[in-house]
Amino acid sequence: MSHVVVKPKAVKSLHRFHPWLFSGGIAEVKGYPQFGDTVRVVDKKGSFLGWGAWSPESQIRVRFWSFREDETVDREFFKARLQRCIQARQPLLDSGVTSAVRLIHAESDGFPGLIVDRYNDILVCQCLTAGIERWKPVLVELLQELCEPRAIYERSDVQVRKKEGLGLQTGLLAGEMPESEIWVHEHGIDYKIDVQHGHKTGTYLDQRDNRFLLQQASEGKEVLNCFSYTGGFGLAALKGGARSVLNIDASQAALNIARENIERNGFGERDVECQVGDVFKVLREFRDEGRKFDLIVLDPPKFVENKHHLQKGSRGYKDINLLGCRLLRPGGQLWTYSCSSLMTEPLFQKIVADAAVDARRDGQILRRLQQAQDHPTSLPFPEGTYLKGLVCRIW
Repeated sequence: MSHVVVKPKAVKSLHRFHPWLFSGGIAEVKGYPQFGDTVRVVDKKGSFLGWGAWSPESQIRVRFWSFREDETVDREFFKARLQRCIQARQPLLDSGVTSAVRLIHAESDGFPGLIVDRYNDILVCQCLTAGIERWKPVLVELLQELCEPRAIYERSDVQVRKKEGLGLQTGLLAGEMPESEIWVHEHGIDYKIDVQHGHKTGTYLDQRDNRFLLQQASEGKEVLNCFSYTGGFGLAALKGGARSVLNIDASQAALNIARENIERNGFGERDVECQVGDVFKVLREFRDEGRKFDLIVLDPPKFVENKHHLQKGSRGYKDINLLGCRLLRPGGQLWTYSCSSLMTEPLFQKIVADAAVDARRDGQILRRLQQAQDHPTSLPFPEGTYLKGLVCRIW
């Protein structure tokens, strides 16, 4: 087995069980590890630090499977870890709250680069790293054995795979091809999921808890749902008794599904509208028209892909929050989010605060939000908390 020797400056983070070793932290490689191979990682004295997957083309050269020397990375290792993940989600499925959960959440579940979401009896996975690609056949077999799904479908059509030297892949991995129309339930609402073409693995499971909180806050309100995708927050608002809902998204296809969701849940007679358009442009038009709302949801796509985009992304967050503040009636609520992991909570709060000041409005934070409970964050891996949100009252 190949050995990777770590520079002294990189040892501290591994002692704290951080799951990444960057190329700049490597002093020497002993042997000839192949793509996705398990390597033994040691310090300069030869003391054991961990077992990890070798990724020769990524800046994150090693992603760690384990920091225990007595563990062997093999089929039984992955089976035990998968069983732990599945058991942790079982109470959520048993509760009847939802039929769609995240079974495996990458690094925070001990599977760097693996996402597995369950929609009823269909599993959808993203395999994003060299190590996961190397073990994919074994992982698929184990998921079949442990979950007995009707299908396992791959949605590894994510650009980050290119940083690993991997091409984009989609397709059936096991079972029968899932139908284009899958309906799941969540907090008393039915949602249509497109696992083959939808965002991520089909939808945004990470916002489940936040949708329910919004449902509880929407009675009698005029709600504007921006970057609505298939209308999840809008449906929650309607379920909660909103007086009206306006969904805005750039994708007509997504809004078509939103309209199906509205009809399926019996909200077709309510004051609900789906408008296609660029959110930035539409919000400026509303500002110029003097339109006002009681509650606004801002759930944009990732504005910050890497550290070089942080400044530009921050301006984007500032712009939409400024417009949101101006469109709210006094005492209205702004539900604003960032899913950019490089956007820290303090910086996001500062951006929203600056936006309120520029809008000449006072604001208060009522609640801080993050991803749902089946998207946990490993304690040594703060990067796992990527979704952050604020509920603000704007005066």
